[in-house]
Amino acid sequence: MYEQQQRDHYGIQVSVSQARDDFAELVNRAAYKEERVIITRRGKPIAAIVPIEDVAYLERLEDEYDVQEAMKVLNDPNEMANTIPWEQVEAELDRARKQD
Repeated sequence: MYEQQQRDHYGIQVSVSQARDDFAELVNRAAYKEERVIITRRGKPIAAIVPIEDVAYLERLEDEYDVQEAMKVLNDPNEMANTIPWEQVEAELDRARKQD
């Protein structure tokens, strides 16, 4: 069925209407065959159905990036000089609440 569809290193590509018609099968392909399915509209990729392992991997990468960025800020004395004390933030929030 999808063997005729365009394949590339991202996986198979199917149109939105095909994906709607065959959603359960496409989910199974991602879940059990670890295939990536690219959903296209007018030939342009707009979404994907991917194995959950891919999502977990992306989450780990994102977490690692966040930690690296936080460490850069914490290790940069110029960044630390620009911090706002919690008491000041709290006071500004209280003022904003009173204005509403």
